[in-house]
Amino acid sequence: MRLINQELYSTIEASIPIACVDFLPVKRNHLGQIDQVGLILRQSPFGHVWCHLGGRIVRGETVRDAICRHLTGTIRDLSLDISDDPQPAYVFQWLPPDLHQHLTERAGPQQIPLGIDPRKHAIGLSYVFDSHGDGTVVIGGEALEFRFYPVGKLPARLWPGCDELFTRMFASDYSK
Repeated sequence: MRLINQELYSTIEASIPIACVDFLPVKRNHLGQIDQVGLILRQSPFGHVWCHLGGRIVRGETVRDAICRHLTGTIRDLSLDISDDPQPAYVFQWLPPDLHQHLTERAGPQQIPLGIDPRKHAIGLSYVFDSHGDGTVVIGGEALEFRFYPVGKLPARLWPGCDELFTRMFASDYSK
């Protein structure tokens, strides 16, 4: 894997969409329904907010490898049921505020679901994975805290767009 310097990456990030993996560890009840969802608290451009796990996919890395890298770099004592070729539950778009406003206005009454990320335009391949363990944060990783929340009682302070993303992920056939 070839690493690039931060200046070049910033130029790339400002120029083209970045492919990312977004994923939710979940626990199911005795009926097989999603009962709890694991979220991380992180520092963000919006202050401390709760959100899913994930991040960019690097060149030469499979989607599965990216998911595993982001999991182990953020949370320990948690395993996920991941197939060799995971398929997304949903594909979500994250945009800087100026692009978000432009596309939202252009969409009119159809309102395309979009998240806000002041840092970049990202295409998030979004996954729901059954999980095992309680999970604790990796010291030095992006998470300040990790916690499972009941699906109907998610924290109020979510990264902008996460509520819409989670709704779509839970409704997907891949989350069942």
